[in-house]
Amino acid sequence: MIGRSWTDTADESAGASDTDTPPDLSLDDIYHLLQTKRRRDVLRYLRDAEGPVRLRELAEQIAAWEQGTTVEHLRSSDRQRVYISLYQSHLPKLDNHGIVDYDKDRGRVEPTPLTSQLDSYLGRPTETPSPGRWPRRYAVATALWAIGLVAIATGGASIPGLAAAGGILLTFAILTGVHAWSTGSFRR
Repeated sequence: MIGRSWTDTADESAGASDTDTPPDLSLDDIYHLLQTKRRRDVLRYLRDAEGPVRLRELAEQIAAWEQGTTVEHLRSSDRQRVYISLYQSHLPKLDNHGIVDYDKDRGRVEPTPLTSQLDSYLGRPTETPSPGRWPRRYAVATALWAIGLVAIATGGASIPGLAAAGGILLTFAILTGVHAWSTGSFRR
């Protein structure tokens, strides 16, 4: 305490309490951090995660979103490209601003109290980058059944109405089930 004034000690005490509660980010910091889609995807993923996540798991999911596919259908090069950019650039930047806690040595990432401050800037909780082929598949099934129903109504086909309704229901139930399974919706 020799050579130190009372104000020096008070300043250090105030600084210590600031580390317990991170300061709010400026609007410029927020825009800078969110200018890259991969960083936004990191925050979206962490928003739904419970506790720390593995970097590999995070990179795989972001690569799948970018490619409009599931983790199981990713190419190794897509995984690696995303993993490297998260490892070297995006996660250290988010960590330096206190948005995430990134343990580079262990390959673990977790949200901090500041993470939730960015929620209002991220938009919808689950954003699907690309709908892929599924809208076309539903449209084709709809068109085929519409043609069939016209044929039934004009007498061109002799299928009872109940059988046609059952066929429509079964078609869309199967299509929806395959869609949900292929995009990983059942596994979430």
